[in-house]
Amino acid sequence: MQLVRLLHESGRYRVHLACLNNRGVLRDEAERIGLGEIFEYPLKSFYDRNFFKQLGRCVRFLKENEIGVVHTHDFYTNIFGMTAAWLGRVPARIASKRETEGFLGPTQKRAERYSYKMAHSVITNADAVRRQLIKESVRAENLVTVYNGLDMKRVVPQLGLDRDAMLAMLNLPHAPERRIVTIVANVQHAVKDHGTFLRAAARVHRAVPEAAFVIAGEGGLMNELRALAAELGIQGDTFFTGRCQRIAELLSISSVCVLSSKAEGFSNAILEYMAAARPVVVTDVGGASEAVIEGETGFLVRAGDDENMAARIIDLLRDSQRAHVMGLRGRSIIEERFSCEVQLEHTEDLYERLLSGSRAAATPKVVDVVRESA
Repeated sequence: MQLVRLLHESGRYRVHLACLNNRGVLRDEAERIGLGEIFEYPLKSFYDRNFFKQLGRCVRFLKENEIGVVHTHDFYTNIFGMTAAWLGRVPARIASKRETEGFLGPTQKRAERYSYKMAHSVITNADAVRRQLIKESVRAENLVTVYNGLDMKRVVPQLGLDRDAMLAMLNLPHAPERRIVTIVANVQHAVKDHGTFLRAAARVHRAVPEAAFVIAGEGGLMNELRALAAELGIQGDTFFTGRCQRIAELLSISSVCVLSSKAEGFSNAILEYMAAARPVVVTDVGGASEAVIEGETGFLVRAGDDENMAARIIDLLRDSQRAHVMGLRGRSIIEERFSCEVQLEHTEDLYERLLSGSRAAATPKVVDVVRESA
């Protein structure tokens, strides 16, 4: 949604938004951008009659509107969107890969690799993802890394709120002495490894009794994590916010921010932590080391290593001056390398490079971008 908004506001392209399901938490945000109709191509399978019906609808739309760029963003839309764009002879076809490891079986991986062959370029959101695709025999010259950009306004708290007001807004107990350690990650997939976070939290609590732990995210593993917190004896110091609509306020009152994932592409949570000037302790997976400077903006630890994770969190809680300096340095890195403006510039540069190769044959009257989003 952020990239859609940036492209629309830049004025260089007329943007169309397409999806496989037009209901969800981002629908209101999409409508506020003001693109007009949000096109939906609902799928139940890649192997039934409906798939070919939706594919035909999409191809007709691409041709009738002389679409210049199709840019897709995940497994399902890579396959659907690249197939439609190939059939519609769209001049610039761009797929995306946003994680080093996922939940795809062998057949799905083969299908996704085939979608990459129909694409002129594949955007990865970290060099770690790019290296993984090269290992999987995707042509290196077709891969382009464009880092996620962060809107700095997203981490600015509402004006006029003090710490107590923020705690109340987040339904957290009022306790001035509390040092809050936060993780923001969905609670749907075991790959986020909240178990390691909770085991580290138990170690931290023994060393820093005033520490409290906030898990922001929703999903089906919530009850399992609550049970683990109780088993570890930290249920009274661990707070589950569910889906957090007040990320800026939560990060503002956090002393240390953590990510415990077993695998990632390029974590938006890490960017948000750093943009909010929080020191970070994160697992060294995916593109984490491309954002975090070890010992300067935070610490990188091995996945599953709750002992080292806890030691690093304790160090930061006990040395607030060092934590403060790390946070400020992290914020400056986000401003320099991971801003919205940088993401937009690199994305538009890619569009122009791909389109320039097709203009000798034919130039669309209007260049449009179709984003596919599940």
